[in-house]
Amino acid sequence: MNDKVPGSDSTPPARVTTRVALVTGANKGIGLEIARQLARAGVFVIIGARDPGRASAAVDGLAQQGLAAQAVRIDLEDEASIAAAAESIAAEHGRLDILVNNAGIIDSEDGPPSAASLAAVRKIMNTNFVGTLAVTQAMLPLLRQSPAARIVNLSSSLGSLTLNGDRTSPYYSARLIGYNASKAALNMLTVQLGEELRDTPIVVTSVSPGYVKTELTGHKGFLTAEEGARLPVEHALLGPDAVSGRFVEASGETPW
Repeated sequence: MNDKVPGSDSTPPARVTTRVALVTGANKGIGLEIARQLARAGVFVIIGARDPGRASAAVDGLAQQGLAAQAVRIDLEDEASIAAAAESIAAEHGRLDILVNNAGIIDSEDGPPSAASLAAVRKIMNTNFVGTLAVTQAMLPLLRQSPAARIVNLSSSLGSLTLNGDRTSPYYSARLIGYNASKAALNMLTVQLGEELRDTPIVVTSVSPGYVKTELTGHKGFLTAEEGARLPVEHALLGPDAVSGRFVEASGETPW
């Protein structure tokens, strides 16, 4: 049997036979911990990051722990980089089993609706929602090649419309119209995509990891990155009984 590509003297790369996961924004913080825990579970992890150097450093760090990973440049504000990442994954692996949409930003100019910088709100929405939608659209053909793909959207309790209007909620006073709206929009992606894919083996979940001590939160919070990564990883690895279109946190279902 001839395994060579027609018109080429080189053989195609051997494809990974274990599950393949792409984690965006995985060069640091909770994204890196999600990648680490997935790799420990035997998943081949692709570290997606804007900075190729930082992505490569993350891969090297995982390799030192005996964990298999590779890097790909992917910038949620650069559609060309997203398309190139999808092409690279298709050429090397032929499919994607897990997509963890982790990458996201905050902005110090964000704030309550009466005072938030419009430029900051646009940037947050463009990255956290539109960019995530772009990545998801680009990776869907690869996810469809998996026998049971999982999409995990890293959301937040701040994206809950119910909790934003609940004066007894600990999140009630977090008036960040840009960030909160971006996570609410991300939840809409989970609901609509889950319904669109309901007759497929692809499961889509919004996961609120909790208040995690990372660079994004100014290293404030109640959980370490390792602790915050556990729930997203759990849902990325769910078996055939997984239910699509859910919004979950460590204590159970989060109200939309």
